[in-house]
Amino acid sequence: MIKTENLTKFFGEFTAVDQVNLEVPAGTILALLGPNGAGKTTTVRMLSSILKPSSGTAKVAGFDVASQPSEVRKMVGVLTEHHGLYGRMNADEYLLFFGALYGYSKSQVVNKINPMYEQLGMTNYRKKRLAEYSKGMRQKLALVRALIHEPPVLLLDEPTSAMDPESAKIVRTAIKSLKNKERTIVLCTHNLVEAEELSDQIAIIQDGKIILQKSIQDVKNSLFGTPVFIAKFDQKIDGNQLGLPNDIQILKIIDNEIYIKITNPNEQNPGLIRSLSQKNNLVSFTEFSKRLEDAYLGAVNPVSQEEIYD
Repeated sequence: MIKTENLTKFFGEFTAVDQVNLEVPAGTILALLGPNGAGKTTTVRMLSSILKPSSGTAKVAGFDVASQPSEVRKMVGVLTEHHGLYGRMNADEYLLFFGALYGYSKSQVVNKINPMYEQLGMTNYRKKRLAEYSKGMRQKLALVRALIHEPPVLLLDEPTSAMDPESAKIVRTAIKSLKNKERTIVLCTHNLVEAEELSDQIAIIQDGKIILQKSIQDVKNSLFGTPVFIAKFDQKIDGNQLGLPNDIQILKIIDNEIYIKITNPNEQNPGLIRSLSQKNNLVSFTEFSKRLEDAYLGAVNPVSQEEIYD
């Protein structure tokens, strides 16, 4: 549904996006991650034909972003960081205006937006002037605008930015409901918990370059590798007295906790737990939680295995 080849954007002598290669199949939610200024928003603006690439190519829903911008814009719904709302309008007036631009009648627009108002908790605000909306409410309205023409591709830039926890949860639920086998969603976010909850794949962009694109599980596995378990005891532990087998590696010991690297947990853990329990009072034995945040930070700023578990 989305494919780029060496997609590049220069602003004068500055390279904002540098030979980006992305492939996002239909039915996939891709989280595009990276630090501020990495090139996320510029990439999204090119994919939506707002910016023309300096070199390279990008196709969205089969259309070229440079040579077929009108066709691309029909296929794409965009939620940008800056919404461009018209403060004197109310929500109904605003959405009817954009619906008319897409060729829909008033009744067609109303039938489309009523369920979205309900889902996003906006029904009681539809007659309120947009200048009086909070930033979170503006974000919701901009999402409705992006969906009004039922596009097969959604480009969402920080969709829950500045929202209270309840509103953010509503929007995340709405995004989940939008996923289907024919729709592709690119999600730009700094919220890694949100990215992990919503996405099938992540791509990390740094200094304008894609440094990886993988499934979330593959990203975690590539960083963490062999599973690590934490054994917690009721007192401080001396690792030299544990008598662990040679194929079990102690990564670190912190007071009463020991971090153990285990090659084959299914086979090794039962015997290991029995051995640890016999020599010490074992309180708990749990696998180290592999968070996307840790995997992301490890990919952007490579660290040693020991540092990962700090």
